[in-house]
Amino acid sequence: MTRIANSDLDIFPLGLGGNVFGMTADVPTSEHVLDAFAEKGGNFIDTADSYSAWVPGNRGGESETIIGEWMRKRANRGTVVVATKVGAHPEFKRLKPDNIARAAEASLQRLQTDYIDLYYAHYDDEDTPMVESLAAFDRLVKDGKVRYLGISNYTPERIEEWMRTARDNGFALPIALQPQYSLVARKNYEKNYAPLAEKYGFSVFPYFALASGFLTGKYRTQADVEGKARGAAVEAYLNKNGLAVVDALETIAKKHNTAIATVALAWVLAKPTITAPLASATSTKQLEELMAAPRVQLSAEDMRMLDEVSAPFA
Repeated sequence: MTRIANSDLDIFPLGLGGNVFGMTADVPTSEHVLDAFAEKGGNFIDTADSYSAWVPGNRGGESETIIGEWMRKRANRGTVVVATKVGAHPEFKRLKPDNIARAAEASLQRLQTDYIDLYYAHYDDEDTPMVESLAAFDRLVKDGKVRYLGISNYTPERIEEWMRTARDNGFALPIALQPQYSLVARKNYEKNYAPLAEKYGFSVFPYFALASGFLTGKYRTQADVEGKARGAAVEAYLNKNGLAVVDALETIAKKHNTAIATVALAWVLAKPTITAPLASATSTKQLEELMAAPRVQLSAEDMRMLDEVSAPFA
């Protein structure tokens, strides 16, 4: 287990992404994956109030609803660390104070709980004065509805402004950062966000740590992505540099007798500023590969090989 920043939250060092619940995973499949995750020692689940509003027929909140019902059925709320986000739900867009308050209440109802362990600002809202948004987040913490705060998809400059504003006003400080980071998306995080994580002691939970599935090794040709839900996202990596990363992952995976995806996550986890990568699964086989990552000890040679082959993305 590992601790989130200066909190009292101890988590398994891999977070289960809830973005697929209600999207590519129906209710029975989602509950099956959640059960397997908990049985294997997993306890950190990441979702958002907007998941998955983009699916035809959905309204947003489907993922939270599935997670909430699962926790109710299993009576395990006290052993699960839940992170969710505000700012992108169709009914609660952006970060005006009243919107934050109402969105939090809606999330609490869907999750069937009276507190959220980690609550993120999902996207920045430059049209609302930051001091007003942060006052609303602070009120949630003071009221016990939210335990800790996090930041996602903010520019480095706005993160600095958040920290100044919170300190100047005595507001609760954020403890977590959720950026994009993987072997094929290194530059922005390593240059702009890792220094902030070190400066402020943020725990970092990277999303797209498997590059929308590209770093599982299952997408190698144009034919592999045709008709796939994440095809458009993966296509950007189907080139000489991207495929070289997958080849290196395959070489190391064979050496460790493990899966390509496991090695890709192990590389992320080995970076000094990372607390736990986030990854989603729609089957127990996929889940096993993800949860094996913390147990894989990459050698200095393995890390050097992956750092070098992914240098074009740094």
